[in-house]
Amino acid sequence: MEVGRPGGILRIAALGRKERPACQNGCCHIKLDTMFDLLKVIVPVVVIGIGLLYFFQDALIFFPQPTPPDNRAQFKSHAYSVVHSGTHLKGWFVRGAISAEKPLLVYYGGNAEEVSANLGDFGRYQAGAFLFMNYRGYGDSDGKPSQEALCQDALHILDHVALHEKISWDHIVLMGRSLGSGVAVYVASQRRVRGVILVTPFDSLLNVARHHYPFFPVGLLLKHPFDSLSLAPAIQIPALFLIAARDEVIPPKYASRLAEAWGGPRRTVFIEGAGHNDIQLEAGYWQAVNQFLSHPPIGRE
Repeated sequence: MEVGRPGGILRIAALGRKERPACQNGCCHIKLDTMFDLLKVIVPVVVIGIGLLYFFQDALIFFPQPTPPDNRAQFKSHAYSVVHSGTHLKGWFVRGAISAEKPLLVYYGGNAEEVSANLGDFGRYQAGAFLFMNYRGYGDSDGKPSQEALCQDALHILDHVALHEKISWDHIVLMGRSLGSGVAVYVASQRRVRGVILVTPFDSLLNVARHHYPFFPVGLLLKHPFDSLSLAPAIQIPALFLIAARDEVIPPKYASRLAEAWGGPRRTVFIEGAGHNDIQLEAGYWQAVNQFLSHPPIGRE
């Protein structure tokens, strides 16, 4: 026992046990003041970050690109236009002999993709005809993109083409890449087409957003969730999942979850060494696409 320490403090030190030092000279008040000072900085930053994420999320999700003048001139003979709810949607329809083995391929691009870039590759697809339409706000299409607008536009365009070109549903294959996979899954949930090809897909954009922004309440903020996972179990048409093994934008686990939930026959192909933006450069990509176009799976592969 020690008596007579400054300030008249009585201290009893138990044998073999370190005592807990007393808080002296207002250190506890200093620590609290420091904590409150930090909170004064952190809270406004978080609130501002949440506000920016909510109000500017469209700019984070959609990156409309213009149509290159050279592409517009080169493929002018295939130019195609559809009006939906007063909005002019433009793209290209490459006509040809359509059959079950060589179907019409309808393509939905990524969030920063102007689809005319794919027209130079149509000779690599074993398809009879091709429909590449830009989303509203992209290329020469009017309007502003949103999940609701993209999905409803896509459904309207498909119905319009099938009706006016007299194409049966079992002669149509949908193909969606990245963000376009969400559009393709929605259309597949509404129309029983021959099949759907999903390139670097996700289970939901919400889960991908949570991956990239783990400290934000994105579930409360996201206006365009593209929840493909909720639609997948009820879809019975065949699907091909092309997953980039080194995808840094949409980690492969999110594509795998969608594949596992798919209700119909499906084939899953991991493209080793491929990233999100270069999967099409791998030979295995084209082999898988063309095999699916001519012979969709009848079971789960």
